[in-house]
Amino acid sequence: MRSSYTCNRCLSAVKGSRSQLRPSSSFRFSAQPLNTPRTHSTKSTATRQLALPRRGLSSTANRKFEKAFAPFEYVDPEGVTRKLVLDEENLFHSFTNSPIPAIRKRAAFMRQHAYCPHESHRATRTPYSVVDLENRKSIDKGTPPAHSDFECPDCGVPVYCCEEHWADDYEAHLRVCDVMRQANEDDHDLHSGRYFKEFHFAPPQIEEILPNMSSWDTYLYTRDYDALNEDREMRQATKLLTYPMTIASVLHELSPYNIRKGGRLTPEGLKSFSALRHSLHPPRTGGGDTWKNARLAPPSVRLFILGARAESSLPRETWMQMAYLFHRVQFSVHFIGPESMANRESELPLPERTPLNPFGAVVEDRISNAMKISTFVEYYHTLHKTGYFQPYDPYFDCFVAFHPGFGNPASLHEWEETLPLLLETKCPVIATGYSPWDMQQDVDHLKNRYGNEMDMLMEPGTNKFRSLRWDLTDFEPHDVTCSNYGLYAFRGKRYETMRKDEEVEEHSERTQ
Repeated sequence: MRSSYTCNRCLSAVKGSRSQLRPSSSFRFSAQPLNTPRTHSTKSTATRQLALPRRGLSSTANRKFEKAFAPFEYVDPEGVTRKLVLDEENLFHSFTNSPIPAIRKRAAFMRQHAYCPHESHRATRTPYSVVDLENRKSIDKGTPPAHSDFECPDCGVPVYCCEEHWADDYEAHLRVCDVMRQANEDDHDLHSGRYFKEFHFAPPQIEEILPNMSSWDTYLYTRDYDALNEDREMRQATKLLTYPMTIASVLHELSPYNIRKGGRLTPEGLKSFSALRHSLHPPRTGGGDTWKNARLAPPSVRLFILGARAESSLPRETWMQMAYLFHRVQFSVHFIGPESMANRESELPLPERTPLNPFGAVVEDRISNAMKISTFVEYYHTLHKTGYFQPYDPYFDCFVAFHPGFGNPASLHEWEETLPLLLETKCPVIATGYSPWDMQQDVDHLKNRYGNEMDMLMEPGTNKFRSLRWDLTDFEPHDVTCSNYGLYAFRGKRYETMRKDEEVEEHSERTQ
């Protein structure tokens, strides 16, 4: 939807008639449009009542179906019986009237916690960027804050407290209305019951076939994925693959991030990642599967995923896609964080803490001979202080933080003890952000707080393997984000010593 499609005459009429609106105790969106036509009356303006059309300002086509979609059962290509609840032409529904119970529950949560962004209300929080709609509000002036109760008929998400504020602030909502509608349909698509062929990832390839890491399209093509012809299929697939592929795109020898102009890699970053790439792409040593050609295997490359949340619950086949890019290397992935086992207690109960397993780690060592995954429901600084993972080696260790919120006031305190310990290891730290403002907030905090103690390895910028699917924030529906939008890297500063030439020193003593 673009603003050029909006009828400016109707928009002006609605804005100019705010004082003539009839007060109502509830402004809720109804699936049935208001059929009362607007008529000209000879009565005075004081007694004239204006009936707002429900979709008078909408440019979305009002598609009418001959009959409602009837759910039915079918057998997918794998032989599993499934129930199709929604089809491709029936994905858009308002959150409150959704046929999916989980989405209706989410709509109730948004109505209770999200606030109306209209400028007539008083501010409820500190703005996080210049484009934040909260910037328009005043702390002292305005009406009391009100929860979002009215659902936009175009995107189906509760965004404003009433229909009047939605119509008055329609131009501001147009900037993200299309994206919110797309997120709405993607959420319904996940619950539709269809067969997701995009979640069948590519098998391993021989080492001689090199992947192209320039973009999602080139990577999927060179890795011989099944063709994803629909944009929605690409969005759903990249939502899962963005976590392992973000790491692989930085560490791989064919990484799109380099030291050339526009490559965003710094000289210090070239040193750190070259050390890791030397371990991830070992030379052929002539070893084989017989005792005659036996060779010592190098240590496994350790990846520490700090503050793990959704990435720890991804299907293990998703993480194996990263291992398939690095032949003859073993990975040991450690998910660390208090929320790393959220919603997984019934699947993998937490073991008891014993002398052999002091932190109650959930170890998954039978995924593949190339990958071992361990989950620690604990803060990293607690593990670091005990020396559990020591010693650290920049050739085999790397830290990753997905959307850490280093500079976010809500999560700033959780990283106060962890960041100094990360800088002491001298190992690279790869971090991402939800949006440009979220990423820049974290980078500014790191530079202001630890500027003299760290080196930037990769300048902040857009991640080439970010998720193509947009997500809605339940506490702020207008804050549209996507997973791993921005990408940067840093590590603790290394002080290298230089040996003074003895001959130069002796020559200086003779001249004196």
